[in-house]
Formats: sequence, C-alpha cells, structure tokens
Amino acid sequence: MSVRHISTGSPFEAEIGYSRAVVADGWVFVAGTTGYDYASMTMPRDVADQCRNALDTIGKALGEAGASLDDVVRVTYILPDKGDWPACWPVTRAAFDRARPAATMLQAGLQEPEMKIEIEVTARLP
Repeated sequence: MSVRHISTGSPFEAEIGYSRAVVADGWVFVAGTTGYDYASMTMPRDVADQCRNALDTIGKALGEAGASLDDVVRVTYILPDKGDWPACWPVTRAAFDRARPAATMLQAGLQEPEMKIEIEVTARLP
C-alpha cells in the first residue's frame, strides 16, 4: 500500500505528531482542522469565519492530494457549543453543495478555548 503524508506546515502537526492529510489506496483522510489562519497564526472570533478558514485549509490539503471538496464523501463537524452550529450552515452548504457528503455534528470540547469548530473529512480521489 502506498501512503503519502500532506502537511500544511502547522506547528501543531510537528508538536503533536500527525499529518494534515494522509493519502492511501485512493482515499484522502484529512485530520480534524480548526479555523486558524496559518499565515498569521490567528484565530477569528466568529464561528462562521473559523468554519470558512478550516474548509479553506482542508480544500488546500485535498488539492495537494489531487482531490477537492467536491470529492468529499464524509464530514464530521465538532463544536463545543451546539448553538454555534446554525451560523456555519451557509458556509458548509456552499462548500459541499456538489459533494453532499454524509455528515455528523458532534458537541465536544476542543484543544484551545478560542476554537469554536473542528472539521474532519474523508474524500475519494477522482
């Protein structure tokens, strides 16, 4: 089995010991991704902006793997406050309008208090 690891250069990847994405046997597994702007290492306060940043980071990782958000078959959203979830719907609808992946939203604590959403996806290479 051929495995390829993709990194965004996030310091968390090296510190914790994971890859942003792993490509294996025609699949792309993208790690839980939060809303950091990795260029400035800042986190927006608004949950919709965090959602948008997370999906942008995921889209870039998928692109490096040879896929796109349109190839996502499974997505998991994790939010500390389920009340924030509806604010993300316009962002997720725009991102996954074509793919229409199977989806789950979970309520759970995240690594840092400023994190309002984490998104994990699985995609099939086209």
